[in-house]
Amino acid sequence: MAVIRPSSASPWSTRNNQDEAAAAARRKQRAARRFGRKSLITLAVALLSFIFFLPFLWMVSTSLKIDPEVYQIPPVWIPRSFRLANYFEAMTYVPFGRYVLNTLQYGILSDIGVVLSSAVCAYSFSRLQWKGRDALFAIVLATMMVPYQVTMIPLYLIFKRLNWLNTYLPMVVPNYLGSAYFIFMLRQFFMTIPMELSDAARIDGCSELRIFTSVILPLSKPALAVVALFRFMDCWNDYMGPLIYLRDTKKYTVALGLQHLRQYGTAASVEQVWPHLMAASTVVTLPVVLLYFFTQRTFVEGIALTGIKG
Repeated sequence: MAVIRPSSASPWSTRNNQDEAAAAARRKQRAARRFGRKSLITLAVALLSFIFFLPFLWMVSTSLKIDPEVYQIPPVWIPRSFRLANYFEAMTYVPFGRYVLNTLQYGILSDIGVVLSSAVCAYSFSRLQWKGRDALFAIVLATMMVPYQVTMIPLYLIFKRLNWLNTYLPMVVPNYLGSAYFIFMLRQFFMTIPMELSDAARIDGCSELRIFTSVILPLSKPALAVVALFRFMDCWNDYMGPLIYLRDTKKYTVALGLQHLRQYGTAASVEQVWPHLMAASTVVTLPVVLLYFFTQRTFVEGIALTGIKG
């Protein structure tokens, strides 16, 4: 009697193979669409990055030119001969070394003040319970909507009465009273730290000051680093404050030093005015760019963590 064997290619197996092939095709299509979207996003980011980088590239290019090449149409992007002497001459026409040291002094003192004072205020607004806390915090945030031009003249008159003009005190001392923006940033970060850590420290007998210095601050290094970076870059680029309060050229910051270099070159009819100015601008911009690249991870991490919890 003949035995009938079932066919290996049954309708069920054929259908399963077709389903698997269709699923694989759909996966390939989804992967292709994801790759296409990522490619478009990468291309758009690269294009925008190049657009934002273009002024810096033009500044560096101009700093290596001779003066006639600056005014040529169409623009000369690559100098015919790289004139590195522009950097040395720009740094010697005015005392840029002194200006850098003045700016570092201004920036470091401001950093210390704004980090400490803003952290203390943010700790009170986020970790302590007291009457009127939320109302006062709303008032602090409301001060961010007051333009600097509104308070500029009253502040100038106050500092004049205090005999603080032509010193760094008007620009440094207010940082020791906190900053509304940085208080808000640090408050948002402190609220992400579990309250159980503070409760455990209180059970162990720690005071609020000990909890703040030994528990909260060590866990808040990314946010504190962002505050310090933001404030230092503000001080490095600050032009209005030194322009209002400083009179002695020996106390100028780098922002005023650039303007002083331009005035010096125009008044003395020095050749290479714009190449010298662009060379000095490159030297002034480079530390901030390097600082950002070396601290980019901490910078991005701190920005991300400060907005996790409202």
